[in-house]
Order: sequence, then structure tokens, then C-alpha cells
Amino acid sequence: MSWFLAFAGFALLVVLHELGHFMAAKAVGMRVERFSLFFPPLIARKRIGETEYAIGALPLGGYVKITGMNPNEDLPDDLRARAYMAQPVWKRIVVIIAGPAMNLVLALVLLLVFFWLIGPREISDRVTAIERGFPAAGQLAPGDRVTSADGKRGGPRELSQAIRAHRCPGRAVDRCKAKAPVVLVVERDGQRRQLRLTPVYDADRRYMRLGFGFDPAGPRRPLAFAEAVDVSVERFWFFTKATVGLPARIFDTEKRKEISGVVGSYEITRRTILDDLGTVVGILAVISLSLAIVNLFPFLPLDGGHVFWALVEKVRRKPVPFKVMERASAVGFILVIGLFLIGLTNDIGRLAGEGFDVR
Repeated sequence: MSWFLAFAGFALLVVLHELGHFMAAKAVGMRVERFSLFFPPLIARKRIGETEYAIGALPLGGYVKITGMNPNEDLPDDLRARAYMAQPVWKRIVVIIAGPAMNLVLALVLLLVFFWLIGPREISDRVTAIERGFPAAGQLAPGDRVTSADGKRGGPRELSQAIRAHRCPGRAVDRCKAKAPVVLVVERDGQRRQLRLTPVYDADRRYMRLGFGFDPAGPRRPLAFAEAVDVSVERFWFFTKATVGLPARIFDTEKRKEISGVVGSYEITRRTILDDLGTVVGILAVISLSLAIVNLFPFLPLDGGHVFWALVEKVRRKPVPFKVMERASAVGFILVIGLFLIGLTNDIGRLAGEGFDVR
């Protein structure tokens, strides 16, 4: 069942994206030849009016085929007037932007639904993951309840702040030790213990750490509507910035490992369905947002590439030769294929190795 639900979620994102293109094209009078979920070879098709509705065998996306996307396409006179390249620039941009716009709106709605009606899980004060090579290893145990840090009580946020308040005696360098230990009061098996652990500086995260995490599987706490709107917008902007910076990760050896592709996104969604169905709403929101932003990168064959060349045509006040667009878009095509192959390679490595962390 998890495979089917994950598949249905991805199909919904694709359908809504292509539905945006489809509705906009119909609204401005363009001729839509085909509306397809997934790529050929086609396994099912049905013509209604002038448009063929189809399902492909390769579940890697979908497409809307509009007459005259190629300016060199030989068309009869009765179709040429409704061809894509025969339309004003503003109509073409509206049609192209409509797809990512649907995903952007869907992402924001799903985030709002998640924070308002479902709610994020509260982090408990129980210890869960413990990292090797850090002070907490061998001292804390999964299931321990941390009641205070340096005499300060509170939830995981307050306890973490108390630990991070420590400083190295000199300049902060990776793994330097704090001047003084943190005094932790821990409950284990009904008994209270006091531990003195010295935090170390983690240069990657840029703060002092003991190397343990709190259990994220606490009860859900839906937010009030106004707060949910604020948090949804903040998360929307955070994930947008992260996705915009995606191409730069190709050139960073460490960050390149973080790139995930269709396989990884699908597998994370499927496993999350098994563990926590409510979180899937948030995951689909992030995937929908990422799909929109990546599609807006200014390279053909992405939507952003079509928008870019339409704007170039508007500025120079005459059509751009198709050969020029093809040559100039070669770099963008290589970038898109590169992202796909890196993501696929990373996904295969995770599937065959340590797996996907869905917590």
C-alpha cells in the first residue's frame, strides 16, 4: 500500500503541474495536442475533442504538447494561428509559468494544512541518537531523560541553548573543548544521575555539541491559524532558498552527496507513509516547491528556459533563431542531466548502503 500511496502523491504533483500549463494554454487560445501523465511509450490514450489524454510507461514526469512549440514546425494555415510560437510573448509566459505556479500554490497550501490541521511533532526530552566520537558516547543512553543542563530546566530548546552557551578557551576551531563541562542531570531507570560532559565545537554546525539528539517523535501540536500561516511562509521561503542554491552543490564535494533525485524522494515518501502518514503532507509540500523552483531555472528544456528566451525575444523585439536557443541551452541541458545523474547515483548508494533517514 505504501508504494501505491507514494506513487499517487507524486502523480498528483505531476498532474497539477501539467494541469497548470494545460488550463493556461486553453485559456489563451492555444491548441493542446496531448496531455500526458508520465513519458512514452504510451500505455493508454483517449482523444476528447482536439486533445489526446494519455498515460506513459515511464513514471518520470509528464508533459503537455502544445502545437507549434518548435518554430520550424510545418503547420497548416488553420492551426498556425493557434500555435505556441505564433502567440504574443505574454501569452507564452503565462502558459509556461502556470505549471510551476500550481506547484508553488500547492506547496504553500500543504504547508498550511500540515502546521494548522496536523501539527509538527514536539521534541521530547528523551535521548535518542548518540553520535560516535562525541562526549555523549558511552555516557548517555537512548531513553535517558535530561531534566537540566547547568541547573537550567526546560524543553529540548532550552537545554540545547545551555550546552551551546559554552565556549572554547581560545579561537573556536573544529573539536576544540569548552573551558568548563556541562552539568547534566539525567533520569535513567527511575534513578537520577549527574553527569559532567565537556562540549566540543563542531565546525560544520558552528556551535558546541555533546553529540546526542532528543527524540523527535513526541505528540503532535497543531498551531493556531495565524501562527500556522507565519510558519508556513517562513518554511516556504527557507526551502525556496535551499532549492535555488541546488546547482552550486554540484561543485561542492560534500554538499553534492546531499542531492537526491526522484528515486530518493519517492523512497523517503514511501517509508514515511509506513512510519508517520501525517508527515507525508509536509514532505509532498517540499517536493512540490522544489519541483516548481527547479523548473524555473533558466535553461531549456525546463520551464524557466522557455520564459528566459521569451523575455529575450521581447527585449530584442524579434524572434530568437531556434538554432541559437538550441546551442545556448546545451549548458543548461548538461546541468539538468548532471543533477539527475548525481541524484540518481546518491539514491542508489543510499538504497544499497545506509538507507534513507526518514526521521
